[in-house]
Amino acid sequence: MTTAVPLGYPIHEHTLENGLRVIISPDHAVPFVAVNLWYDVGSRDEQPGRTGLAHLFEHVMFQGSENVPGGDHFNTLQSSGATGNATTWFDRTNYFEAVPTGVLDLALWLEADRMGNLLPALTQENLDTQREVVKEEKRQRYDNQPYGDTIDHVLALAFPREHPYGHTVIGSMEDLDAASLADTHAFFTTWYAPENAVLTLVGDVTAKDGLAKARKYFGRLPSRGVPPRRRVSPLPPHSDVPRRVTTAPVPADMLYLQWRTPARGTPVADANDIALTVLGGSETSRLYRRLVREEATCSGAGMSGIPLAWGNSLALGFARALDGADLAGVEASLCDEVARFCSEGPTEAELHRAHIQFEREWLAECARLESRADLFSAHATMYRDPARVNRRIVEYTAITADRVREAARAWLRPEQRATLEYRRGPMGPQQW
Repeated sequence: MTTAVPLGYPIHEHTLENGLRVIISPDHAVPFVAVNLWYDVGSRDEQPGRTGLAHLFEHVMFQGSENVPGGDHFNTLQSSGATGNATTWFDRTNYFEAVPTGVLDLALWLEADRMGNLLPALTQENLDTQREVVKEEKRQRYDNQPYGDTIDHVLALAFPREHPYGHTVIGSMEDLDAASLADTHAFFTTWYAPENAVLTLVGDVTAKDGLAKARKYFGRLPSRGVPPRRRVSPLPPHSDVPRRVTTAPVPADMLYLQWRTPARGTPVADANDIALTVLGGSETSRLYRRLVREEATCSGAGMSGIPLAWGNSLALGFARALDGADLAGVEASLCDEVARFCSEGPTEAELHRAHIQFEREWLAECARLESRADLFSAHATMYRDPARVNRRIVEYTAITADRVREAARAWLRPEQRATLEYRRGPMGPQQW
């Protein structure tokens, strides 16, 4: 039985007059500060015909601002001993740096300048350059990568086309080509506002100095007002097992089973996460043992989640078939193992391992200034509660075997799945 205690990271939270939320967590162990800025915008906020704008903006934001020439954002930080990057997801876009303490003012000035003064540098030339960079990224990671379009098929099975999660984060080539300079200016003006952002500082800074610096660099930026979002209701579990078959010159046949599950952030979501860990989270999991070790029909098998903030998350099971293996037989075995779990739930030993695995991974994330800052920004943005970072291990390890079984019965029964068969063969259209 796990006996967890809350973490004790200090958290000082303030909201500036323009709506920017500021979180400061002093940690003077090393002379560095993690600067983390979350914007509450992702691919879910894109309009039909303009997919990919959120990710495109992640690239555009590094191409200069009114007072910073193109490319100098990264160069200036790196020459000062700092590191930085950015990522985009369905539910957010985040920008982050790890800087020596003496470089904190520079990092904050750079972030504030592009939050407030990006548009003068967002020219047609910069847009065209970054559009081509993103298109090449799409070719390399999605279009020309084995199984690279799996996420397209999974999302098409999970959501209606018009749903906020009904398209990939990187968007389509057609929409990227169609994005105009006016589109990108409007996207920035709508979403890149102080009241739609969380700034987190973790490291060698005091709460007083951190807040003073945040006010100095960000406090002058005007609020712009964020429009109301189109909220979506949770979709029910699948019925009648929707199925898609696609072929491509891939190394092996793959099977993907997908379930709609509750949105992230609730005890039910945690219970489902434990179910996925026990079923397929490692090489000691039930699916790996059965399909790879016992039946020897697959070279790999597992389950994982795609956590989403609105309406539904997704659970995804997969199996990579060996040559000559019958994909229908693999699917039957996978479903049988999931059905058995829904009936019995996890053993106490399996539950304990899942708890310990989560605790180990959470502590590892919190040990690094950069990832700890990202966790604070995430919980402030999605749950309005950055202090939840300190409670997460307690929350997660409080989930019992009965609650895991109940969640699996409600959301992960085999008859509630959708199926994607990704077969080896010539490139061809998908079949329904």
